Amino acid sequence: MRKFRLNKETLKACAIFSMLKTHAGKRHVSFHMPGNKWAKWDITELSFSDNLASPSGCIAAAERDLSRILGANRSFILTNGSTSGVFSMLDAAKRAGVKTVAASQASHKSLFNACALLGLTPFLFTQKTQNGIPVPLSERDLSTDGEFMRAFENADALFLTSPDYYGNIPPLQAVRSLCERHGKLLLIDGAHGGHLHFDKTKYAGAYADMWVDGVHKSLPALTQGAIVSAREETLSERLWESVGTFRSTSPSYPVMASVEYAVKYPRNQALEADVRAFVAAHKDRLYQNDDWTKVCALFEGCAFKVQDELEKQGIYPEFADGNAVLFYLSPATTKREFALLKRTLLRLFKAYPTPPKRESENQQKHTPAPPHLTENTQIEWVELSQSTGEICASACGLFPPCTPLIGVGERIETEKLQLLQKAKNTFGLKDGKIAVLKNGKKE
Repeated sequence: MRKFRLNKETLKACAIFSMLKTHAGKRHVSFHMPGNKWAKWDITELSFSDNLASPSGCIAAAERDLSRILGANRSFILTNGSTSGVFSMLDAAKRAGVKTVAASQASHKSLFNACALLGLTPFLFTQKTQNGIPVPLSERDLSTDGEFMRAFENADALFLTSPDYYGNIPPLQAVRSLCERHGKLLLIDGAHGGHLHFDKTKYAGAYADMWVDGVHKSLPALTQGAIVSAREETLSERLWESVGTFRSTSPSYPVMASVEYAVKYPRNQALEADVRAFVAAHKDRLYQNDDWTKVCALFEGCAFKVQDELEKQGIYPEFADGNAVLFYLSPATTKREFALLKRTLLRLFKAYPTPPKRESENQQKHTPAPPHLTENTQIEWVELSQSTGEICASACGLFPPCTPLIGVGERIETEKLQLLQKAKNTFGLKDGKIAVLKNGKKE
């Protein structure tokens, strides 16, 4: 909790922290959960601490404030991450009559898992890529991209990620207008955009019917701190029911307090301007995105090597994808820390002088397919080195960003296998093996 003292003025406006601080100054002998007995801050639902499942005190006050700041009818604090928000949002959409969802193949794995669990049918569309980075939908794509249009026409709701893991933001105003014309819900996974509430032109909550803010990803909150919100009252009631299904019954009070603190944390416009100026000055090596908190450095095929070098110096980026190294900032990033990042990147650009390869935009080689197979489908786990040409039976990829590199039903390519083999962290694999259709035929 010491970290919260970074901004005293913000702390004064935080109802949950104020409750915990008052309690911490009193004598307390704990015969309640949790077992660590650190009862000054890490407590449970007591007579004075309110109850996240049915708030009426400090938590209710915090959620009212958050709803006002985010522009929601109601906002719900989550202590088990954005994933629980995605599940809750999709369940609420199902309660509202949604049966089918249009979504990008590059969505977070929680989208696919939620659809499988809830019985929703996803209609997937692929995205163009440039330098290996997904390119967001353009306003023109909404009426000319055949794959997107087919997915949208077949769906009851559109699910988008904004911003994505590289800082790209789709044309939200045009998307909102499209959904309104066709009477379809707009759901946005804004897990990486909680800080964008400062700029409503880029903020998911200014356009979506329901959306998720992964507060801990880009604001000074503890890990797993998140929020799910709804635009209007009817959806708020359905979302309240869904949150009760997927949210933990043992929420962390320190995490809850940090969520409120993070959303109320002041904007750091000086840092924003410094980051944008630095990125603009190095267009040849830094990807030009829409989100200042995501500095994406291009190193062609040396990204994993660069990541290793940085970690030996005690500098830890968010992730590397083989081509780019991503550095995530927040309003709490100090001038000194960003100055270090700038010096480090300039040194690395000299050490790895090869200009990044500039490819024209092209479609990913991916055939959209249902993300989960039937119970009767026979699969087998094979070594990565022996799986080229097989048909993937379980989505897998780099962790993070936890979006499918190889989707279910996709023919496995050597280039993507090499990325999986080089990456330190992955998902969807088991003991170095990948799931494939047992009777699938190699090409």
